Amino acid sequence: MERESMEYDVVIVGGGPAGLSTAIRLKQLAQEKEHEISVCVLEKGSELGAHILSGAVMDPKALTELIPDWKEKGAPLNTPVTEDRFLFLSETGARSTPNWLLPDCFHNEGGYIVSLGNVVRWLGEQAEALGVEIYPGFAAAEVLYNEDGSVRGVATGDMGIGKDGQPTDQYQPGIELHAKYTIFSEGARGHLGKQLIAKYKLDEGRDPQTYGIGLKELWEIDPSKHKPGLVVHTAGWPLDAGTYGGSFLYHLENNQVAIGFVVGLDYENPWLSPFNEFQRYKTHPEIRKFLEGGRRISYGARAIVAGGILSLPKTVFPGGALVGDDAGFLNASRIKGSHAAIKTGMLAAEAAFDAVVAGRQYDELTAYPEAFEQSWLYKELDKSRNFKQWFKKGRNVATLMTGIEQWLLPKLGMQSPPWTIHRDKADHECIKPASECPKIEYPKPDGVLTFDRLSSVFLSNTNHEENQPSHLTLKDESVPVEVNLAKYDAPEQRYCPAGVYEIVRDDDGSNPRLQINAQNCVHCKTCDIKDPTQNIVWVVPEGGGGPNYPNM
Repeated sequence: MERESMEYDVVIVGGGPAGLSTAIRLKQLAQEKEHEISVCVLEKGSELGAHILSGAVMDPKALTELIPDWKEKGAPLNTPVTEDRFLFLSETGARSTPNWLLPDCFHNEGGYIVSLGNVVRWLGEQAEALGVEIYPGFAAAEVLYNEDGSVRGVATGDMGIGKDGQPTDQYQPGIELHAKYTIFSEGARGHLGKQLIAKYKLDEGRDPQTYGIGLKELWEIDPSKHKPGLVVHTAGWPLDAGTYGGSFLYHLENNQVAIGFVVGLDYENPWLSPFNEFQRYKTHPEIRKFLEGGRRISYGARAIVAGGILSLPKTVFPGGALVGDDAGFLNASRIKGSHAAIKTGMLAAEAAFDAVVAGRQYDELTAYPEAFEQSWLYKELDKSRNFKQWFKKGRNVATLMTGIEQWLLPKLGMQSPPWTIHRDKADHECIKPASECPKIEYPKPDGVLTFDRLSSVFLSNTNHEENQPSHLTLKDESVPVEVNLAKYDAPEQRYCPAGVYEIVRDDDGSNPRLQINAQNCVHCKTCDIKDPTQNIVWVVPEGGGGPNYPNM
């Protein structure tokens, strides 16, 4: 069966804050300039917001630029930040940092504690009201190219392919969406963005991108312990001083608390389990005091871009652009990316609109990176350009240098540091052989404060059509046992937050082999990033599959 095709001026891949902001700004400009423009958004989740997971304390600066009357229009920014606390944890104690000593990046005055998923759902309503066509449940599986190598659009994945790779009686071919310009806003480690960066060598001359894995739970807590607007961040225990990471605990409305833990995926010890570090963290006296007597109501995990401006690839190529976390615009020092996603979506939209009005197509939207370099976002990211790099020298050095760069230098009139620290290793290259690292023994979950992975995945509402090829693919099926198991004791069993990867054996303990439970996958992309040999490749499953996060 031949694929049908649809024509648009602009196609946007991904219905998160970056993609929807791109769409909204395009339609706003069309109204202002009285020039019709056709815009389509593809979203692989079952609905807008289904795959959105973030802390999140939101800086409303970019949203105010995009939709100045967002309060009147009912944007779900309901809980203004009322207090910041930053704690350094030891195993049983905590040392609080006075607020006057906190660098600007850890101050959240003027911000709002939000469910980013609900913000995205609201943005979707604004986009549809402007005439944007939004198609949830359709995964962009393939980039389409013109003969000259420029991007022509994307194709959605075929539906109804069986596990054997053959069409079933439910088969439906994907649809081609052609556009003058295609904007990619898939979030961190985007499946197609990764391909485009490689094809056009967009990361040439840049530092390797680096990521963290963010794990999050939503709790309903005892009303007497609830403090709407309280923001708590921690560093230290349970991670060792050489491992990048930390936590957040945000008090939303309705007696709810968002609690999460981030581990840098450049960690060295293959015995480390980010999921179990998160569970362990909740047992600290300063954290458990909020949770005891409450109940966990949701769970999820997602990779987070952390490389900053030094790892930012070229964001344009013939026929398209990368926006938001697909490019890597998150500010790791502020633990914020939604404002950057919205701003870059707006800038790309303005460049694309002008190009379409001028009768152009398939060329590079050079006005977009030029506008970024003149923006407040560029200044913000440049100020924090060394933040992640300092952590390779240990937590103490990183803490000291962050204080110097983002507290002391601004007081001396310097808005960005006069030095630059580079990194030269990708995250997967940092892991060491298991024999060189101390084994970590994690306590068993108690089912009250700490939990196992499978019961956690249940709360993420994750589901995939079972009779489809695995979207977690291996370049070489011998590598998991002959390399990963032999050298690193199969770290995929521990870095996956959803129990997707298991080493199984015969009853007598022989014949070890990797079992992939793709049904459990929460689309965090950690395996695609951290696999030591880069043998695991994440591809899109059928549209609509994966988690369905409520209020995350």
